[in-house]
Amino acid sequence: MRTQLITAELKRWIVEQATAGHAPEVVLGAMKASGWDEDTAIEALEKTMSEHLALATAGAPAAAAAGPARPVPGAALSCSQPVASAGDREVKVLLSLDLPRVVVVGDLVSADECAELIALARARLARSETVETSTGANAVNEARTSDGMFFLPAEFPVCARLEARIAALLGWPLEYGEGLQILRYGPGAEYKPHYDYFDPAEPGTPAILERGGQRVGSLVCYLNTPEAGGATVFPEAGLEVAPVRGNAVFFSYDRPDPSTHTLHGGAPVTAGEKWVATKWMRERRFE
Repeated sequence: MRTQLITAELKRWIVEQATAGHAPEVVLGAMKASGWDEDTAIEALEKTMSEHLALATAGAPAAAAAGPARPVPGAALSCSQPVASAGDREVKVLLSLDLPRVVVVGDLVSADECAELIALARARLARSETVETSTGANAVNEARTSDGMFFLPAEFPVCARLEARIAALLGWPLEYGEGLQILRYGPGAEYKPHYDYFDPAEPGTPAILERGGQRVGSLVCYLNTPEAGGATVFPEAGLEVAPVRGNAVFFSYDRPDPSTHTLHGGAPVTAGEKWVATKWMRERRFE
């Protein structure tokens, strides 16, 4: 049996469910339904709630380190304007939510651009890693079972076009974006629910923030349409976004805190494979 890690993201989710009034057995049932081993889920519940109660007893505010709300990209996007400019092309606004702040757009990437990005990335794929806020380093995480790679900013003309398009669509400076990450999810691969911001309470976060501050937005472009599965899910909103080639889902978070309700994940691919290009936006120039 594959070891399941009790991550900081999982702990935050457990605390949020408890704060919302969900009984322990309900939270446990949700974890088991998501694929968590029962013994591991029970351990995570007991450990997390013990730590949370200890902090509460000591008078530590749960979100003290999150700070005030930050400006975010894409604030003007709305279904009230169903067609939006993305610089060199127009895109369709298919869905928008306020909390969590989620926008789904259509026709952001052409079929030819999707194929080119996949072809350029394929030879450089390796097992995906996550940024570990406990250390500030990248590491393999059992919650993420995709293969991936990063392009340097504007490394190829197709990358530069897409990066400029995203910046224009979201009204966010081009230099505030990280390089595109390409991910491939094969059959059964997934990314369990997590947050994209860097946890202010973790010791490795200050070093990460030196490169461009907090992440404040994420955009996932679908480079193909898998045969089945692979939706981007927002569990707290009950929202599933279908992975359709050329479309993208954008979400922002004005503070690094679960109150943004941006817990999200990539559901398992059940047939075929899923390719995505992910772009993260920072609050200042990314070095």
